[in-house]
Amino acid sequence: MRAGEHDAGSLAEELAAEHPAGDVQSALSELQKLSLVSADQSTGVATFEPIELKQIPLTTVVLNINTGCNLSCTYCYKEDLDTPQNQRKMELDTAVQSIEMLLSESPDQKRYNVVFFGGEPLSNLPLIKEIIAYCEQRFGALGRRVDFSLTTNATLLDEKTVDYLAAHNVGVAVSIDGPKAYHDRNRITVGGKGTYDTVEKKVGLLLAKYQHRPVGARVTLTTGVTDIETIWDHLYNTLGFAEVGFAPVTSGDIADYNLKPEELGEVFAGMKRLGERYLAAALRNENIGFSNLHQLMTDLHEGNNKALPCGAGVGMVAVAHSGGVNLCHRFTGSDVPLLGSVETGLDKPVLNDFLNQRLDKSETGCATCRIRNLCAGGCYHESYARYGDPIHPTYHYCDLMRDWIDFGIGVYTRIMAENPGFYDRFLAPRRGS
Repeated sequence: MRAGEHDAGSLAEELAAEHPAGDVQSALSELQKLSLVSADQSTGVATFEPIELKQIPLTTVVLNINTGCNLSCTYCYKEDLDTPQNQRKMELDTAVQSIEMLLSESPDQKRYNVVFFGGEPLSNLPLIKEIIAYCEQRFGALGRRVDFSLTTNATLLDEKTVDYLAAHNVGVAVSIDGPKAYHDRNRITVGGKGTYDTVEKKVGLLLAKYQHRPVGARVTLTTGVTDIETIWDHLYNTLGFAEVGFAPVTSGDIADYNLKPEELGEVFAGMKRLGERYLAAALRNENIGFSNLHQLMTDLHEGNNKALPCGAGVGMVAVAHSGGVNLCHRFTGSDVPLLGSVETGLDKPVLNDFLNQRLDKSETGCATCRIRNLCAGGCYHESYARYGDPIHPTYHYCDLMRDWIDFGIGVYTRIMAENPGFYDRFLAPRRGS
């Protein structure tokens, strides 16, 4: 948008040389639904009404089925991470109690999700198989659908495991940081050796045999690694991942791995350059698998007006290996108070208090921020890692996030004006997968 105030008519007139009036009005309507633009000044400040959730609408439980990992990635945030010989594994009873808690708290959902996390979840594959067997019987008897997914470092994959994951339609994401030179900087074995050669081989096996669901790559960006386009090109075009998503590290426990402010700026500049390639492909009715921007397109298209940054604590909770309930999988092992346990259920007073603190933006910069309904203050764990408080907004991202979302809105409106069928083709299947 150009600077200055407009009504719908004057804006359509100013943009007439570039866009038909109907397209302008359609775009304005979409942005007004998200409160990104307003027809008057009265909606420019966030309002807050306390909530009290007596029934938590859970659809997803993340099971941290073990604390051990066969790798020793330098930047790992997990505070409960152990070496393989010292790992602590979730018991089947705890896993079953987690599933029953999910059903007890939210018995009327049509669809549920069970996510396996660790450590490296595939190092506890026997428990994964037991849980899947239990869930398929339990949810099937109720006439409910259950989906499974996991994130893996890929090193333990073999043909038999890939066939099992495919047979049970388990969604798979792989943690991989790009070409060998980038990946081997931080993703190393307990003995200190780089893992790219092994991971590349196992990813080749996975992508060759597993055709049931798109397989995504999850990239962690640390200091010295800002070349978004080269990493995407390698993972998408060379290795063949369906999606590539980037997670910049700015608040890790070991400051030496955090991106410097100027590097974070380079990362977002690279994301915008890759976003231009996403736009060009979308106008050709193609999707190049840039999941950061694709998720923003999804939020805009579905009108996801966010009061909270994600579903943690509302639609999703994580269960530690010992049965404690956490806000999400990133908090297991942290000193953030538990939200209950699988034995006693969710501690709703604690959870409601937390959610209300985050919903109340009156004393924060979020109160008047134009993107608050797409950002909602930022990731809880990023806030915890940076400021020691999951309630605190992620102020160190604010200017970059505003610029990124402004860029995304421009991409969205271009696609909506020139190839709206892109959303029907590439978002609807994603929602229904």
